[in-house]
Amino acid sequence: MIIPCIDLMDGKVVQLVQGKEKALEGGTPAEMLERFAAFGEIQVIDLDAAIGKGANDELVEFLAARARCRVGGGVRTAERARKLVEQGAHRVIVGTAAFAYHGVNGLLLQEIVEAVGAERILIALDSKDGRVVVKGWRESTRFTAEEMLPQLERYCGGFLCTCVDKEGMMQGTDLEWFARLRGKTGHEITAAGGITTLADIAALQKLEIHAALGMAIYTERLDLGELARLNQGA
Repeated sequence: MIIPCIDLMDGKVVQLVQGKEKALEGGTPAEMLERFAAFGEIQVIDLDAAIGKGANDELVEFLAARARCRVGGGVRTAERARKLVEQGAHRVIVGTAAFAYHGVNGLLLQEIVEAVGAERILIALDSKDGRVVVKGWRESTRFTAEEMLPQLERYCGGFLCTCVDKEGMMQGTDLEWFARLRGKTGHEITAAGGITTLADIAALQKLEIHAALGMAIYTERLDLGELARLNQGA
C-alpha cells in the first residue's frame, strides 16, 4: 500500500528535511485531500504537537472527517487517542509516549489500547544514527528499532518506521534496515524516510512493507497518477 503524507506545521502543509529544515509548503489541506483522493489511506502528522509547540487540532479534525486517515503527533495520553478516533481517525500513531527511560512505556500503552483497541494503534519507531529518536526526532534514546519491535507488538496493530537519516534527502531509503525490521516482526510495517523511486517502492512491497511518501510526491519526483495505479494493483 502506498500512503501519501500530510505534515502540518503552523497551520500549513509542509515537508521538512530530517525533521528540521522546512523544504517546501504544499497546498491547503483541502487541496491535498483532492490530490490524494485516489489513495485508500492518508497519513497525517501534526508536527507542532509532536515537538510540543502548539497543535493543529482543527486541521487534523478537518482531514480525519473527510478521508481515511492515520493520525499522529502529540499522542501522549489515552484521552488524546480516543479524541482522535472520535474525530474520525481510522488509526492513531503513538511515538514518543511509547517509550520510557527503561524501555517500553507499557502502562500508558495499555491505557491507549483499552481506549481505542490495539488494532487502531500504530507505534512509530523512528531511527537516526541507529537509535530510536523521540520528541519530533530531537532526542535520541539508547534503544534500536530492531530490539524494540518484538516488545511492542502486544500494544499495536502495526508499526510506522522512519529512517530519519534519509528523510527528505531524495537519495533513496535504507532497504537493508527495513529488511532487518521485517525479520523481527510479523506485524504490519509502514516505511518512511527517503523513499524516492518506484524501485524503492517495489523493493519494500517485496518485503511486504507499505510505503509512506512525502517529499517525492510534493516535488513531483513520483507521479501521483502512476502511484495510484500501482497502489490499486498492489
